[in-house]
Amino acid sequence: MVAEEKQTVEEEITEKEAMEQTAEAQEDDIQERPGDTAEGTEEDTGECGQEESEEAREACEEKEKKGLFGKKKKDKKDQKIEELTDQLKRQMAEFDNFRKRTDKEKSAMYEIGAKEIIEKMLPIVDNFERGLGGVPEDKKEDPFVEGMNKIYKQMMTAFEELGVKPIEAVGSEFDPNLHNAVMHVDDEEAGENVVVEEFQKGYLYKENVVRHSMVKVAN
Repeated sequence: MVAEEKQTVEEEITEKEAMEQTAEAQEDDIQERPGDTAEGTEEDTGECGQEESEEAREACEEKEKKGLFGKKKKDKKDQKIEELTDQLKRQMAEFDNFRKRTDKEKSAMYEIGAKEIIEKMLPIVDNFERGLGGVPEDKKEDPFVEGMNKIYKQMMTAFEELGVKPIEAVGSEFDPNLHNAVMHVDDEEAGENVVVEEFQKGYLYKENVVRHSMVKVAN
């Protein structure tokens, strides 16, 4: 009987010592985690501890930068760079449109100015042609006449280089976009609606009419 009581006491002592050792182990584990507070751990509060290793701190900061669904939040610096880049692209596109529009306007202004000058030069060409056309055959070799003829040819060469060319009239079908009919005539030998005579020569400047041809048309 005494032996049984002794064994029971020894078992109680052993169980008590085991419980004390478990309590001490739990207390040591708590002391080894100084970052934990009564309000929760750093992971609970979302703040990165200063005493953690550099790798752990970087991982924590990377985690804080991520928003919902694991998407990484943009820094203010990155957002500002994107805004400035987008603004620059828009300004470059606007400038390119402005440059193209300005070039087109300059080209149109140049053509309008050139057309006005050509219109003022055409009466001079008409007078040259009338004067040279009225020279008698025996006077065509006269030095003065030859000089005037050379000036006329030089002027027509300059017109051609600028893109000015006469409109084809006699023998062509009447075109209201190119010809101005001032007279109609019945001519059995001529085709229907064909120009049979030209009273004043018309001219084109880069496919644009500077002056319509004044013509006679057969019905």
